[in-house]
Amino acid sequence: MTVTKTASYEILTESSAAALAVRLGLFSSSSTLTCREIGDGNLNLVFHVYDQGQQKGLIIKQAVPYAKVVGESWPLSLDRARIESSALIRQAEHAPHLVPKVYYSDTELAVTVLEDLSRLQIARKGLLEGNDYPHLSEDIGEFLGKTLFYSSDYALDPKIKERLVKQFTNPDLCDITGNLVFTDPFFDHETNDFEEELRDEAEKMWSNEALKLEAKKLKKQFSTSAETLIHGDLHTGSIFAGENETKVIDPEFAFFGPIGFDIGQFIANLLLNALAREENRRAPLYSHVETVWNTFSRTFSEAWEKDCLDYYKSTPGELEAVLKKTFEDAAGFAGCEMIRRTIGLAHVADLDAIVPFERRISQKKLALNIGAELIEKRSDFRTPKDIIEAFQNQLKE
Repeated sequence: MTVTKTASYEILTESSAAALAVRLGLFSSSSTLTCREIGDGNLNLVFHVYDQGQQKGLIIKQAVPYAKVVGESWPLSLDRARIESSALIRQAEHAPHLVPKVYYSDTELAVTVLEDLSRLQIARKGLLEGNDYPHLSEDIGEFLGKTLFYSSDYALDPKIKERLVKQFTNPDLCDITGNLVFTDPFFDHETNDFEEELRDEAEKMWSNEALKLEAKKLKKQFSTSAETLIHGDLHTGSIFAGENETKVIDPEFAFFGPIGFDIGQFIANLLLNALAREENRRAPLYSHVETVWNTFSRTFSEAWEKDCLDYYKSTPGELEAVLKKTFEDAAGFAGCEMIRRTIGLAHVADLDAIVPFERRISQKKLALNIGAELIEKRSDFRTPKDIIEAFQNQLKE
């Protein structure tokens, strides 16, 4: 992979993105190229460049200097492009089969050129269509176990870790997460977005001082626990999946944070998809919740036994304590994610596409109630089965 700097930043168009691919030597000047902007996220431009003759494609992703979901009134640093490419490269050191290849990055143009994954499908879309992806949670559990262990205090020399923490300092995007996940949904904030039929439930939550206190504790944990390099935005829209292949994408929110955060986000999005399904189609989602934790726990433990620094490894019970705290944190972070995806700024299609409207509202109320329980009672959860049982009990009420 090549990292370079250009003379100045300019926002790409479909034609200039194709021209960039040729200029970089990724396609010949005689290639018959098509280029489409396919980004459906909140922050970036994403171009699919395809050579008809060679039947070969690639992705050019460019950060723009504002949040696309809002517009130029919400400026953002372009440094997130550097963060993303650097995170993908580091993740590939430990789980190369689970992330896309990075072909090129440009810090000034805020561009990353990536492997074309159009053979796969965004996991959220596939799950909504009823695809269960039998290897999804096992792959994500392996990705989390390896990447979270090998960037943690348990594996890294302290000086190397300190240098990496500085490299992945990500204030703009951490501020977005801090506000949109942990703060705004718990108050009557202008960024919140929800149906009027949910107002009573929202106001009930806003008046729950115990819940808001726990959300603040989780925000502090997110902001101050530089335990490992986390993906920072690991929902099902940040994963490409197929029947036998999984790729984690979009780690532009990466920074050094708590081990349980990515796990909680992934579990929350599985539960949100379960709410979108009829009861007889939820079992695969419950299985994914169990498998992702069990695979993470096993993979993390194997890495611990093999490569943990003696200082931590020599203390009896240290690994068990780390896993216990990680699971408790994950439950709380999952609760915050469920709430914010229901009444916060950035929704998910899992809930918003539910029909008829009356069922959509009832399922969103359940999402709020389940989220609140995961936050307030997170210390009571010990295993994935506990989370699934709490989820099922809420459905019965």
